[in-house]
Amino acid sequence: MPSLIDLRRRIRSVKNTQQITKAMKMVAAAKLRRAQERVVAARPYAGMLQQMLANVAVAAGGDERVGRHPLLAVREPKRIQLILLTADRGLAGAFNSNLNKAAQRFLEEHASSEVRLEAIGRKGRDFFRRRGAAISGEHIGISQKFTYADAAKIAGAVIERYSSGEIDAVYLLYNEFKSVIAQKLTVSQVLPVPLPESAEAVDYIFEQPPDQLLGTLLPRYVEIEVYRAMLESGAAEHAARMTAMDAASSNAADVIEKLTLYMNRVRQASITREIIEVVSGAAALE
Repeated sequence: MPSLIDLRRRIRSVKNTQQITKAMKMVAAAKLRRAQERVVAARPYAGMLQQMLANVAVAAGGDERVGRHPLLAVREPKRIQLILLTADRGLAGAFNSNLNKAAQRFLEEHASSEVRLEAIGRKGRDFFRRRGAAISGEHIGISQKFTYADAAKIAGAVIERYSSGEIDAVYLLYNEFKSVIAQKLTVSQVLPVPLPESAEAVDYIFEQPPDQLLGTLLPRYVEIEVYRAMLESGAAEHAARMTAMDAASSNAADVIEKLTLYMNRVRQASITREIIEVVSGAAALE
């Protein structure tokens, strides 16, 4: 049976841990508000760009030069680039483990192809480095504050590889932010740029050749998709961390309550034992 001193130390230790988890929850909640605002602001722009890109492609469908654009070239996916977005830190529940498991499933499903990983975040990089996976690039320390310049740099690298024929397809794997308690694992194809076949034809008047117009829009589309995935992943990470820290604080409160109850029982038993010893000693002297 632990002593009262040991129980008090354990209760004090759990209370200190609870203070840390509560502070981390508050920090995550503050960061989540800002990250959510950025996600909400980026979604309409990305949607309108995709729609405009589809309309331009349909309107210029008769131009042979459009179909020859390198970012629209469809090849057999023998070499695949997977951009994996994880966090740099843990303490976010199953946020990182779900992404790593999904990436493993992706590798298994495309076992016949050569899959290279572009790791954004330390957790994904470390996980697959230990397993000997092919990592073409790593980006550590940018998950705390994603910028468009980071997305443009990563997108530019994969665009160059795809245009040169070094890779045949590019996919994004990230957690899409749905709500504070819900994130959706998303795998989306970025290259070749997917154009919806059902887009309605729009009568555009082109001031420049359609192939030049698409040559500007297609790289921008890839950059926006990478940037939006970063923002979605950042908001989902803060939401997962806030939920995990809230659960940890609640669990700490339960542990404190149980330890306090047990400590009171031990103290009561100690007092009762001392009373019995006093009474027994008094009775022996009579």
